[in-house]
Amino acid sequence: MTLYREKFHEQLHALINECINLGEECHKRLARTVEILVAENIDEARQVVRDDSEINKMEADINAHAINLITTQQPVATDLRMIISCIKIADNLERIADNISNVAEVRKRIKITNERTLLRFKTMERLASLMLEDVYTAFKEDDMDLLHEIILRDQDIDAVFVQITTSDIFEESDAFLTGQIQLTAKYLERIGDHIKSIAEHIYYIHTGDPYEKSKSE
Repeated sequence: MTLYREKFHEQLHALINECINLGEECHKRLARTVEILVAENIDEARQVVRDDSEINKMEADINAHAINLITTQQPVATDLRMIISCIKIADNLERIADNISNVAEVRKRIKITNERTLLRFKTMERLASLMLEDVYTAFKEDDMDLLHEIILRDQDIDAVFVQITTSDIFEESDAFLTGQIQLTAKYLERIGDHIKSIAEHIYYIHTGDPYEKSKSE
C-alpha cells in the first residue's frame, strides 16, 4: 500500500509540474505582449498566433493526466482537490494564452502608436506579469495573505482598463483604431481576471474552502 501511494504521489507531483511549466510558458509570452503589439512587422504576431496550439496541447495533456489519476488511482479528498484544481488552473492559463494570441491578432490588423495608450497597455501587462509570478510564490510558500493581495490587485488592472476605455480612446478619430484599442485593453483586462481565478483555485487547494466563502465570513 505504501508503494502504491508513493507511486500515486509521484504522478500527482508530475501533474503539478506540468501546470507549473504551462504557467512559465504563459508568463514568458505575457512579458512580450506589448513588445509584439508595437513591433515594426507582423512576423512575431503571426508566430504567437501559430504557437498558441502548443499551449492548447499542454492543457490537453494536463487534462488527460488528471483524468487518468482520478479514474485509476482513487485519490482521497485532499488529493482530488489538487487534481481538480490543476484542471481549472490549466484552463485559466490556456485562456491567458488565448488573450495574448488575441492581442497578436490586433497587431496583424493595425499598429497602435499612441504613446500614452501604449504606456497603459504596458502597465497592464506588467501588473499581470507580477501577479502571475506571485501566484507561483504563494503556491510554493502556502502564503494565504499573498493570495488575498493578488486577488485584490486585479482591481489595479481594471482601473487602467477604465482609463483607456473612457479617456484615451477619445483621442483617436479613427473608429476602427478606437475599436482595436478597446479590444486590446479588454484582452489584457481578461488576463488579470484569469490570474485572479488561479489565485482563488490555489486558495481552495490549501484551505478546502472557496475564496468567496472565506471572504464572507
